[in-house]
Amino acid sequence: MNHRTFLKQLALGALVAAAGLTACSKKEAPPPAPTPVAAPAPAKPAPLKAAFIYVGPVGDAGYSFAHDEGRKFAAAQLGDKVVTTYVEKVAEGPDAERVIRDLATQGNKIIFATSFGFGDSMVKVAKDFPDVYFEHATGYKTAPNLRVYEARFHEGAYLAGIVAGKMTRTNTLGFVASFPIPEVLRNIDAYTLGAQSVNPKVKTKVVWVGAWFDPPKETEAAKSLINGGADVLLQNTDSTAVLQEAERSKKYAFGWDSDMSAFAPKAHLGSVALNWGGYYVKAINDVLDHTWKTGETKWGVKEGMTDLVKVADFVPADVKAKVDAARQGLKDGTLAVFTGPVVDNTGKVQLAKGVVADDKWLGSVNFYVKGVEGKVPAGK
Repeated sequence: MNHRTFLKQLALGALVAAAGLTACSKKEAPPPAPTPVAAPAPAKPAPLKAAFIYVGPVGDAGYSFAHDEGRKFAAAQLGDKVVTTYVEKVAEGPDAERVIRDLATQGNKIIFATSFGFGDSMVKVAKDFPDVYFEHATGYKTAPNLRVYEARFHEGAYLAGIVAGKMTRTNTLGFVASFPIPEVLRNIDAYTLGAQSVNPKVKTKVVWVGAWFDPPKETEAAKSLINGGADVLLQNTDSTAVLQEAERSKKYAFGWDSDMSAFAPKAHLGSVALNWGGYYVKAINDVLDHTWKTGETKWGVKEGMTDLVKVADFVPADVKAKVDAARQGLKDGTLAVFTGPVVDNTGKVQLAKGVVADDKWLGSVNFYVKGVEGKVPAGK
């Protein structure tokens, strides 16, 4: 082998050796670390669907308006946890059942029916939808997935009575009433008792209109009461008609369910207002937190669900002070509207001396207290 050939073979061997070393080097190198991948964010729970059913229009400035204000409050407080909807002007009876059933079918998990006459429909539909929660305002029938809630309206009516008893010149008050059920009769009686607490000479006249919302009938009833000598009016109906008729007739009256001062500022003595928002937040949270239970909830002045608001500037300071004292008594428990002796207008003792009415007694009121004229109509 000559020198040149030897050098070529030597160089070739070096290249082969280098390639082998490179291959070995590649085999022995550790694999690169995997690139971390972020875990997917947990899916956001779908908002709870809540539905509300109103007997009147939401623009009535009264009962349905107050409930819808409560719905809006709950929606604002709970944000994207809830989606709310409502159906207004639902007639009590078969039409209510159709609407409630339709809302349950649409996937609403909690349904609020806000009028007494929706009760039977709620019971029927609740039985067919055991996974839906049903809430009935002013009702009394419950089921495993149906409960009732109510404002102690009569406490606000009592406060209004204090003002009425001091502001009347004829000692005759008027009350425009809807239906002769315990809720309404309590309000008539409480209004009268509040007035009598500051003016024992007061008597109350009542006209029944057989409707929750019927402005023409409410207006006619107000006229009738004024013609009969009443100069301060209250109503358990849902429009502003009574208050506005009082202003036309240069008499006094109160708003009902919400602040109605803007509708008749010269006649407006104050408004028995309702605030449902706090309860609606609680009820929806009960479903979200899986803590919902059937039963009854009744809130009043103490819980901020009812109060006499926007008492007129022209009401004397000493009258406002009496209202403030009564309000504080309702809050701290030193005052109960129905404390015996409670005597009806036939002279019969309905609640013994010293006895404070419980919810069972309040739920069965079917009489006028002493000072209310006439007889309670039979049935709704």
